Amino acid sequence: MGYISLLIQNHKPHVKNAITKLMSSHSAESNSSNSDRVVGFFVDMFCTSMIEFIDLGTELSIPGFVNSVPPPVLPTAVLNRREMHTRGIYPTREGTPKQRFRELERHALDSLNTSQVPQVYPIGPVLDLYEPTQKRDLNQYESVIRWLDDQPSSSVMLLCFGSMGSLSGPQVREIAYGLERAGVRFIWALREPPKSQLDLPSDHANVEDVLPNGFLERTCELGMVCGWIPQAQILAHQSIGGFTSHCGWNSIFESLWYGVPIATWPIYAEQQMNAFEMVKELRLAIEIRLDYREGSDLVMGEEVDISIKRLMNGGDVVRGRVKEMREKSRIALMENGSSYQALGVLIRNLVPKI
Repeated sequence: MGYISLLIQNHKPHVKNAITKLMSSHSAESNSSNSDRVVGFFVDMFCTSMIEFIDLGTELSIPGFVNSVPPPVLPTAVLNRREMHTRGIYPTREGTPKQRFRELERHALDSLNTSQVPQVYPIGPVLDLYEPTQKRDLNQYESVIRWLDDQPSSSVMLLCFGSMGSLSGPQVREIAYGLERAGVRFIWALREPPKSQLDLPSDHANVEDVLPNGFLERTCELGMVCGWIPQAQILAHQSIGGFTSHCGWNSIFESLWYGVPIATWPIYAEQQMNAFEMVKELRLAIEIRLDYREGSDLVMGEEVDISIKRLMNGGDVVRGRVKEMREKSRIALMENGSSYQALGVLIRNLVPKI
């Protein structure tokens, strides 16, 4: 793959030169009815480096989005040519397949309803809400639930960045400063970054090593710092009132299912676009950052403080919209609901008629 990528890269100046000559020839012969002209290019998935990406200051019109999309919220692989071609990652028009339901993404689904796109069956939300707790994690999970049982309804912020999400030491400390300043109740699932590209994040052997001195003692009555927890089961608890999330699509659906509003903190893959959709398109989340990713500037403690307080203490409009979508997500799955009907159509189209 590396050799192929290098070969394609080395062809770029030759292709550019050929295109320049064609364009110049067309300009010189523009008065001639027989002149050839360039009207488009066919670029396969292995040759996308031939395309010099659009100026990052220019917002994009993308089918499926009502608003124009700022390039910084596109996936990292699209923005970083070096990563895309050294790792063999290539952007495609299709994007990442996602579960959907009509009440959530009516505009996006309508944009796909054309003869150029195969039929789409929006049968979501499809969720695994009862992830089994591993024996080694059971004591921690039970401890978290006991603590949540003692908290007021909708008073606790859950911070969880997914099974593959982790943050640098300096960023962890800024989150801690922000939480302490905000003074809100919290559960923080804190994971250690992987030691190599082949590993996944893991629980810290000692969380005190990455947190500010005295943080756990100063916040012991406000919150808990833990390792891995079954996210959906925690979101289901009546004490959870907000969710600082990496905006993975399954996590978004879990939060909507339980009516918990999100403060967005995307990290990788398509999560930046998910965050943009939730905040700008659907108005179902509050922004901490939309374009955060590995290597971004630190989100400072003051920013964490302001965003968390905004969600927990003043996000009534967003909270109301999320509660409304909670009910719609359930109705969609009921008999004669939109997803129920879409699944019926899918089955009828898959099963040969007798």
